Amino acid sequence: MKKLILTSALFTALAMNVRSQDSTSAKVPFDGIETNWQNGSDRRDSTVFHGKYFIPTVMVDVNYTHSFNHPNDNTVVGSTALARNNEVQLSQLSFGGDFNYENARARFLMQLGTRTQVVPRNDLSPYRGQYKLADAYRYLSEAYIGYHFNKWYGINVDAGLFMSYIGLNSYYQVENWDYQASFTSDNTPWFFNGVRIQIFPSKYLKIEPWIINGWQSYGKFNSMPGVGANITWNPTSSFKLLTNDYYGTDAGGLPARKRFHSDNSMLLRYFNNPNSSGISRMALSLTGDLGFETGGGVNGFKSDGVKGPAQYFLSAMLYNRTWFAKNKFAWTFGGGVMTNPGRYLVLYPTGQASPLPDPNNPTQTEGKYPFSANPGDQFKGWDCSTNLDWMPNQSFLFRVEYVHRHASVPYFAGPGGVTSPDGYTTTPLPPDWRPDLVQSEDRIIFALLFRL
Repeated sequence: MKKLILTSALFTALAMNVRSQDSTSAKVPFDGIETNWQNGSDRRDSTVFHGKYFIPTVMVDVNYTHSFNHPNDNTVVGSTALARNNEVQLSQLSFGGDFNYENARARFLMQLGTRTQVVPRNDLSPYRGQYKLADAYRYLSEAYIGYHFNKWYGINVDAGLFMSYIGLNSYYQVENWDYQASFTSDNTPWFFNGVRIQIFPSKYLKIEPWIINGWQSYGKFNSMPGVGANITWNPTSSFKLLTNDYYGTDAGGLPARKRFHSDNSMLLRYFNNPNSSGISRMALSLTGDLGFETGGGVNGFKSDGVKGPAQYFLSAMLYNRTWFAKNKFAWTFGGGVMTNPGRYLVLYPTGQASPLPDPNNPTQTEGKYPFSANPGDQFKGWDCSTNLDWMPNQSFLFRVEYVHRHASVPYFAGPGGVTSPDGYTTTPLPPDWRPDLVQSEDRIIFALLFRL
């Protein structure tokens, strides 16, 4: 679950924590900074709930998407936001909230809907050891407890399941400028499981170290945990910089293979006239990522005859958003590019179901005809999209979006689908049948998003 930036819920929780000390000089990080325009952030500027100890949250995400490839099984390939074509789907129902009492803090959000299946399927760590971790955590998007220390502008120490910041977009679609995330966001993590420390040394700066089980994983693939950090600098209501960096061992059974990833974003609001009946606000977001894996048969950015082929990740995405009519409407356009030799971060296309991956290759995807992700396998992709939003109030958003995506290899679901000749999992597979994968897809998405 890739990328919740500081939201109103977090600001509120921090403010309640420090103000509970009855201090007239309480310091609240980012106080007075407008964040509701930022891609990946809560677009509300207030909440209808004002509880002293608990502030509830409810979010609903319903979509309908049409693929012009017309796959016979209605399966969407290569997306963590969408699951089924040509059907009205409850993508996510989340409910929970924030607890605060004398500096003790906790947050939980339950989740139901297709994303409970779509996102955890990319985590193969539950195949190590006993107990079904994917089932145990499946219906939680966030769940952590912690303590707030009144030092500088605050220090939070939290442990549990929390959102990732890598890739800019939020896991919650109501916070994003686009519905189908670009490759940069969709192929980087949505959630972490472990410990984080949020340090606010000044009003406009956050430094957040992580010690986590791994890269979007409920468990650990090897003995070494993942480590990383987020640094966010938000000095004004119109400008924001952030960087996220990660290091870990995330290939099952290959402890010698190390992964590094760096994610960097800039957000700029370059026009703001909120009372205008014409253009009321304009902003852009730019993100660039780079990463690599070394050891265990691969060699980072350069192929080596002894150490192995190159295995790295390079991507970028750029979006521009324009608001109209006192911020009641918005138009967004943008897209991105990605290259990922070795395909270690590519979302694997789903295939005919089988109980487990190959026991001799714990990093292999599920399916009778799994997508190849061997060292040296090439993958390049690019995407573009545009959408129109109607936001009559802070709680409701209606979005219509057009998306085009292209890959250098057959990847997206074609007319024959990825399940069987007639699209049903119960149909026996002829010896010559294979999933129908194509290099491009075009789709239209309709989404209803609600938050309270």
